[in-house]
Amino acid sequence: MRRDIGFVPQILLLPAVLGLALLVLPLLALIGKVEWSTLWADVSSPEAATALMLSLGTSLLATVLCLIVGVPLALAIARSGARTAAVLRAVVTVPLLLPPMVGGAALLFLFGRNGWLGEPLAELGIRLPFTTAAVVLAQAFVALPFLVLALEGSLRTSGVGYERTAAALGAGKWTILRRVTLPLAAPGLIAGVILCFARAIGEFGATALFAGNAPGVTQTMPLAIYTAFNGAGVSQGAAVALSLLLLITAVVVLLLVRAWRPGVTR
Repeated sequence: MRRDIGFVPQILLLPAVLGLALLVLPLLALIGKVEWSTLWADVSSPEAATALMLSLGTSLLATVLCLIVGVPLALAIARSGARTAAVLRAVVTVPLLLPPMVGGAALLFLFGRNGWLGEPLAELGIRLPFTTAAVVLAQAFVALPFLVLALEGSLRTSGVGYERTAAALGAGKWTILRRVTLPLAAPGLIAGVILCFARAIGEFGATALFAGNAPGVTQTMPLAIYTAFNGAGVSQGAAVALSLLLLITAVVVLLLVRAWRPGVTR
């Protein structure tokens, strides 16, 4: 049976094709610039390998940090009243709408030398800006909303019926959370973790302002790519190779998220 696909004026096909071209052609141009014969050498060069390993390590740590604080936050939003949930959801969404540089400035004003938390931390001998820890915080700041919103939506979809049944049978709150709530919300949790990691590994603006661009310390892949096209750091060949890795990461993330979305036709 022919599926109902609706009716679209044919004149709209031209701008639709132009829009698709605007999205696809730059990516094809990037792939076309890859030197396949030297790809491995470019990626494994000392500078590129350092940026790659730093990006992977900090992104993993940022994802773990987001899990630690994001799961409770998603639970709080999903189980709050409508008005409270709306306010909390709006606050969580703000980093998605902010220009990344603004997020970096906000982190710097909070943890910098004269920041609200910077001075107390300095008295304890803790300095965060322009360190690897600052990279993790910047990545977590921009990536946390992806985890929270994905999990919160899944928690709301699953409802509280099974939780109430488990409570009526004598299960404690931690048992309900571990054996009922989180397993039911697993697709959203997994999708959120994947999106969170992908956003962290591609973070640039907040990291550049809050953590700087020191090779081996804070220079992640996006910063290494930016530096290369400004005539310093890794070669442009390595920058193109790292760009290809980030593109592949984005494609893999889309495939993984699709695989974990229930009810999606594959």
